[in-house]
Amino acid sequence: MKHGYYESKPFTHNNAKRTHTETISLYSGIELAFPFASEIESFYFYHNPLTHILEINYCISGKIGWSTNDGKRICLTPGEFALHTMDICTNKTITLLDDTYQGILLYIDLEQFSKNPPVPLIVSKITGQFLLEKYCKEAICTTFSGNKRVQEIFKAFYQSPKELQLAYQKVKVLELLLVLSQIEISHERHLSDFQPEQAERIHQIHDQLINNLEHRISIETLSKQYLMNPTTLKNMFKSIYGTSIAAHIREHRMEYAAQLLQNSNLSIADIASKVGYDSQSRFSSAFKKQYKMLPKEYRKNSDIS
Repeated sequence: MKHGYYESKPFTHNNAKRTHTETISLYSGIELAFPFASEIESFYFYHNPLTHILEINYCISGKIGWSTNDGKRICLTPGEFALHTMDICTNKTITLLDDTYQGILLYIDLEQFSKNPPVPLIVSKITGQFLLEKYCKEAICTTFSGNKRVQEIFKAFYQSPKELQLAYQKVKVLELLLVLSQIEISHERHLSDFQPEQAERIHQIHDQLINNLEHRISIETLSKQYLMNPTTLKNMFKSIYGTSIAAHIREHRMEYAAQLLQNSNLSIADIASKVGYDSQSRFSSAFKKQYKMLPKEYRKNSDIS
């Protein structure tokens, strides 16, 4: 499944630097690559319409966007990923929305995967047809904002010890497939007919919220600021990030609180305030719900380790 059918042509740019590393074979029908691009605004990709190849794009850093054949826009920011078969965007202009982009690409030949799955998955329900029906039925693209677990899986593809890297990659692609098989997906999680400008506004809202965790910004305030209907705003946010605004930002708050508990001497009351809680008890309750222990216990365990 070497990708000789994949041709790319950067638009004219004197200082363009764009590389696409050679693919790494993980299993029969499963390959991995690490695309990187810098000092270029956009470049052109062409490939044959391959209905049997599932492409998983994960954004490590930077921002990237491209359009499907029917005009829908896919935009990925760090921690987000998209799944689609290689027939929905055969001629695509990829746009870098930042100066550089680093990502992960997984190619899965769904036919080979069904005929010869990795041994640990033989006893599972995960087949090429299962993945196709769940994520790419009727030539759609499914996009996600990865939660902490998914982000840790992808991180292991490129942050593992060099001598163990291939072993980690083989293990982690299986873990990723297992996680994908368990995700409850709704219609809203598929790439919808939202306009690119609307999607960009949702990304701006997301960035504003996570950069101001100490403040409680209401949906009404955001809808007025970004000129969006509150219901549309909430539905679009859930479509792009996979969960409600409240749940998504709460997860970010608790992750930041965990970092502060590990790496600072701030009191728990001060940490609660920094992540938007005026009540230490409410903060402790929310923290325990996510980490299964109180903030004081979490800090104590971090000091021991």
